[in-house]
Amino acid sequence: MSVTHRLTAPAPGWTAATDVVVVGSGIAGLTVALNVRKAGLRAMVVTKAVLDEGSTRWAQGGIAAALGEGDTPEQHLDDTLVAGAGICDEEAVRTLVTEGPDAVRRLIAVGAAFDRGADGEILLTREGGHHRHRIVHAGGDATGAEVSRALVAAVREDPDLELIEHALVLDLLTDAEGHTAGLTLHVMGEGQRDGVGAVRARAVVLATGGLGQVFSATTNPAVSTGDGVALALRAGAAAADLEFVQFHPTVLWLGPDAAGQQPLVSEAVRGEGAHLVDADGVRFMVGQHELAELAPRDIVAKAITRRMQEKGADHMYLDGRHFGAEMWEQRFPTILATCRSHGVDPVTEPIPIAPASHHAAGGVRTDRHGRTSVPGLYACGEVACTGVHGANRLASNSLLEGLVFAERIAADLAERHAAGDLPERTVDTAAAEAARAVPLPASEARAEIQRLMSHGAGVLRSAASLAEASAGLALLAEQARTHVAEEKPADPRVETWEAANLLLVATALVAAAEQREETRGGHWREDFPERDDAHWRRHLITTLAPSGDLVSTPEEQ
Repeated sequence: MSVTHRLTAPAPGWTAATDVVVVGSGIAGLTVALNVRKAGLRAMVVTKAVLDEGSTRWAQGGIAAALGEGDTPEQHLDDTLVAGAGICDEEAVRTLVTEGPDAVRRLIAVGAAFDRGADGEILLTREGGHHRHRIVHAGGDATGAEVSRALVAAVREDPDLELIEHALVLDLLTDAEGHTAGLTLHVMGEGQRDGVGAVRARAVVLATGGLGQVFSATTNPAVSTGDGVALALRAGAAAADLEFVQFHPTVLWLGPDAAGQQPLVSEAVRGEGAHLVDADGVRFMVGQHELAELAPRDIVAKAITRRMQEKGADHMYLDGRHFGAEMWEQRFPTILATCRSHGVDPVTEPIPIAPASHHAAGGVRTDRHGRTSVPGLYACGEVACTGVHGANRLASNSLLEGLVFAERIAADLAERHAAGDLPERTVDTAAAEAARAVPLPASEARAEIQRLMSHGAGVLRSAASLAEASAGLALLAEQARTHVAEEKPADPRVETWEAANLLLVATALVAAAEQREETRGGHWREDFPERDDAHWRRHLITTLAPSGDLVSTPEEQ
């Protein structure tokens, strides 16, 4: 099936060609690129900002893997399944936890330097939902920055690995048989490749990260506008589990009017013994779960939200004063500096915190080789739904997922290449031109989308709140269509393309959340407060119909 929808954009003014184009430069994208190059394939990395600007470098806690004495992949699997609240694909999780330890060792071989003790052994910490110390970390609380540094350095050592920075991916290109044949993109800046262009490729790998910018407050960087999920939906690919959004329980509260990316206070702070307290100093997680502050994130986020409601407060506190100055400075230097830059000193006072959008458990649906429902289109990292996270991601499984499934995608592409199963594809230009052009919302729609989503589809959801969000999103879409009909369309540019992506992804998320009438993991319905395994222990699959309607269908049990 050819692409039936595309963003309104000028025709490509330049063309490039490669074997594999990777969209995104986090742990997932760069791992794919490095490994396909080892297999002898040409590769190009397209990234929206600069190479190290994505979500990976913001990861504080670390990478979960069964590397410690007495720990096993089976124990890691059990913790992951519990956190996933019955929706995990167990075979995908088994793949993650069994291949994870060696994948981490290969990452170390690439050059990533993790924290080690005096004996030279890698230090391991513990985070929410884990019954073992199995989180490797770097620089205390700067794991993502170290992983990103190592991978970027390795990529830059390969002069034949092409890079296009400051590029927003637009839409997939296919051949007459509906197989992936490349993509269109817009390069911001001047040079040989600027403006809208096309990259022709035998395969496309989406590693575009998350969709956190659909909410007003998020830990995600500004580039996380759901571009990969939106592209995949327009290309006819299936998405899954979009309703399951993990809200990180402990994000630095910057005031009632704060918006955009907010500073994360890593779960590892609680892993080392910090307490969640209210304004009266009461530890409200004690007695709510056997792991107290280290319960899975959805449970902690809900408990914080409930306590905020009970107290009429807009934030709670994380108390780590008992750590002392030396531990804060050595174990959590980044968090300490961030808090102090905002006028909070964790050494002498509790940190004000509140939940904020953090990680999308759902995304573009893939198999265990990263293949989507569109031939030749792959996805890995946060943009993908491998089935690993289920209804709620276990802490520090995200970097591991990006690493493990990126290696599997590269292996699949290498195998197909060796078998002669990656021929050059001819773009079906007629089909591309015939695809329905999506009307672009005004760039100001971004703030309204975020307001609607935070109010109606945040930590707390109900039929009424979701209906309000749905109606508001539909109005924005209608306004975009009206402006086109009145010959006053929004200009095609980065801001309006991002707004269109956010609008599509937000609408899909709300549609799935309205349909799932239960509370499970990262999806909390006040009007359906119980988990309903009889009806809802299954995935919701979302597709974009040729008519332009989003369709969410429960998977057969």
